[in-house]
Amino acid sequence: MSVISTEIKPFKASAYKNGKFIEVSDADVKGKWAVFFFYPADFTFVCPTELGDVADHYEEFQKMGVEIYSVSTDTHFTHKAWHDSSETIGKIQYTMIGDPTGTLTRNFDNMREAEGLADRGTFIVDPQGIIQAIEVTAEGIGRNAFGLLRKVKAAQYVAAHPGEVCPAKWEEGKATLKPSFDLVGKI
Repeated sequence: MSVISTEIKPFKASAYKNGKFIEVSDADVKGKWAVFFFYPADFTFVCPTELGDVADHYEEFQKMGVEIYSVSTDTHFTHKAWHDSSETIGKIQYTMIGDPTGTLTRNFDNMREAEGLADRGTFIVDPQGIIQAIEVTAEGIGRNAFGLLRKVKAAQYVAAHPGEVCPAKWEEGKATLKPSFDLVGKI
């Protein structure tokens, strides 16, 4: 069952951010745009390339009012150790949530139960806590922060402009559509 267009479930988790351990909850997420960026495990192969790519674009996300939360079923202690030992992960400034019980991962219906690991899933959440977009890829397929930025911009545009939708390949500043009876069969 898809969690698209549903409200995120209550959670409380330990995380690592900017050299400190912090607590994060669903209350911290509401009121702003958020991206939950799930990945299978620390100290792996594809994961650091993705997390580093998001870190390289973190300032752009911040300018858009978006907070990034990376999540794996590792602990916040493991996140700190990885952050301290990897040049790529060391540049991360966003929150790295530990989910060793899998509660948060299951809340997003993103757990590979047999392995106890998160799928490679991305969830865009609006300020009301509603999931607006989901992307899940297979283990060996890395995600692209540039594509994620485009999706967040589209979600923000649609939220700010009721009655308009963003077509395929939409980019900020490009034409949108206003669905109507007159458009049926004309596109």
